[in-house]
Amino acid sequence: MKTEVREAAVITVVVAVAGVLLGVLWWWLAPRVPLVGDVVDGGWVVYLNDTEGEQAVGVDGTFSLLALAFGAVSALGVFLVRRRGGVPLVAALALGGLLGSLLAWRVGVWLGPAQDVVAHAKDVGKGVAFSAPLELDAKGALLVWSVAGLVVHLGLTALFGPRDPDPYEQQHRPRDGYGAPQA
Repeated sequence: MKTEVREAAVITVVVAVAGVLLGVLWWWLAPRVPLVGDVVDGGWVVYLNDTEGEQAVGVDGTFSLLALAFGAVSALGVFLVRRRGGVPLVAALALGGLLGSLLAWRVGVWLGPAQDVVAHAKDVGKGVAFSAPLELDAKGALLVWSVAGLVVHLGLTALFGPRDPDPYEQQHRPRDGYGAPQA
């Protein structure tokens, strides 16, 4: 049991640290949401440059798809290293995926455009388009990595994992002419 817990701790840390790569990829691949600043009644206001644009949804979708891929790859890696399941292993995969997603979210926001949109609008000038800060509006996307990892690991374990012996199999009992066990 100590070995399984130690391996689970290592898996949690490795999977969580991979969240930095997810955050960098999210920042790099996510569509930019264009904003524009204007002066109204002496104060700055910021509007969407394209009110019918779908870039904001694309930001969430990009994070979700990347997290899905990271979940599948991390589950495959864990399965190839261990070749079996276990409660500590599965818990480590789920916790590592959640921590990795949280880390990726914060890294992407940190690398993305400035958080103070009014100050950024003042810097670029009136009527000039600029990128909105990277935001994750669909907070459920933080669970995608964990869920994908669990589903893929379960599938791999079910298909290729070691089999438990059948406790109901009656071995070495004589059978009658029809194949049924004799009493």
